[in-house]
Amino acid sequence: MFDAPSSRHPDPPPPGPPPELRFLKLLVAALAGVMIVGLVVIVAALVIRIGQEPAPLAVPEVITLPDGARADAFTRGRGWIAVVTDGDEILIYDAEDGTLRQRVAVE
Repeated sequence: MFDAPSSRHPDPPPPGPPPELRFLKLLVAALAGVMIVGLVVIVAALVIRIGQEPAPLAVPEVITLPDGARADAFTRGRGWIAVVTDGDEILIYDAEDGTLRQRVAVE
């Protein structure tokens, strides 16, 4: 015969993600945001630094360059200091007293 109509309740909605998963998603989103901000800062710093003129070279105080000469590079050796000037000349100085030992013209 006939069965009484069964009253079926609609299925309850599936439960949301567990709180740990929501927290993990939040952490991943925060990390992605921090990485993007960091990358923008690095790129901006590079653009700013590349656009700047290089700082003047700090030659050791014991050395006195000839008038009008500007140091482009310098290096130290055992007992000597070599300075490359903007006039394509290499000046070799004594490291202790700063006396000029040798001048070499770069051709």
